[in-house]
Amino acid sequence: MPVSVLLVDDEPLVRAGLRAVLEAQPDLRVVGEAADGAAVIPLVRELRPDVVAMDVRMPLLDGIEATRAVLRTVREPPKILVVTTFENDEYVYEALRAGADGFLLKRARPAEIVHAVRLVAEGESLLFPAAVRQLAGEHGRRRGNAGARAVLDRAALTEREAEVLRLMTRGLSNAEIAARLVVGTETVKSHVSAVLGKLGARDRTQAVIVAYESGFVAPG
Repeated sequence: MPVSVLLVDDEPLVRAGLRAVLEAQPDLRVVGEAADGAAVIPLVRELRPDVVAMDVRMPLLDGIEATRAVLRTVREPPKILVVTTFENDEYVYEALRAGADGFLLKRARPAEIVHAVRLVAEGESLLFPAAVRQLAGEHGRRRGNAGARAVLDRAALTEREAEVLRLMTRGLSNAEIAARLVVGTETVKSHVSAVLGKLGARDRTQAVIVAYESGFVAPG
């Protein structure tokens, strides 16, 4: 089945451009559009998209609050990819902290857009890890706090789980982690699931943010 995508942006040209790029791929399908985050929840419930590509800045309900609302009220929420003009925007970091799975630049090339949607849909590696490290360096350290450290301490990760988390922060996929640790992919999946569960993280992006904000790994 194709990956279904809901587009949410207050600029019609942006939506049209994303639709043209995504629908040129046989494995991707745009199932709907909205001009503001306020329309996201009813559309998600009606259309059940796999991925929501959503502008981080919109006039009524921005991408941050829309992300929180979807994750809070939708039983099986889709992956959320926030779309932004500037990669170092604090709004983007707030969206990731709120539960977004990754972000995409509006100036991204078509191949990058397609790759981003596929990657967040699969959920087996971190999207644009270098950019996430930069965001953590610019915004995460200011927000780094005892709360994040307490989450990590309570998690009581095993030595192998801690090693897997470090490799996750570098953007390695399950297959790449398996090759690095010389174990099977299913074993890595089990470790990743354990890390996410112990950290109370929805996905890799949230686990990586905890890793940076707690000081478990240093940005850069």
